[in-house]
Amino acid sequence: MFKKFSSEDVSAQNQVKASVQRRIRQSIAEEYPGLEPVLDDLLPKKSPLIVTKCQNHLNLVVVNNVPLFFNIRDGPYMPTLRLLHQYPNIMKKLQVDRGAIKFVLAGANIMCPGLTSPGGVLDEEVGSETPVAIMAEGKQHALAIGFTKMSAKDIKAINKGIGVDNMHYLNDGLWKVKNETQISTSLYLI
Repeated sequence: MFKKFSSEDVSAQNQVKASVQRRIRQSIAEEYPGLEPVLDDLLPKKSPLIVTKCQNHLNLVVVNNVPLFFNIRDGPYMPTLRLLHQYPNIMKKLQVDRGAIKFVLAGANIMCPGLTSPGGVLDEEVGSETPVAIMAEGKQHALAIGFTKMSAKDIKAINKGIGVDNMHYLNDGLWKVKNETQISTSLYLI
């Protein structure tokens, strides 16, 4: 998704109205109840919330010049890895074995055998089409954020094919964007 993401992928950038800002906050609060205590700090009501529209129906939620969340085609909002590293317990987690790490960091989707082999860990409560943090065997922080294609029970039972779509991973284009000014430079050149 973000493999070759750059400022040239940005098509529009808008400060959203208060009603849209409330809807985004509510959606994020429902999806990530663990963020409730710090939600006012992350998405302050008085600070402008900017939605950056990018190619491939991708939206970034930017607050105080920092991209915090993204979504695709009005799907669920997912935190960026930088935000997930600050608040590691906000998402359900799946763990891949050591052999899958280099492939995940190259942008590959997570295959079922990488989650079911020794070293891989499945959370049985994860359903299909759920945003998840992808952890690595022996590592403390998440290395990717993905979107499950099937439930954890199906991943375990079928054990074949793609289990999780890799949306955002360490050192991809979004990871390299540290603030909004790097995103918006292309808009000012037009």
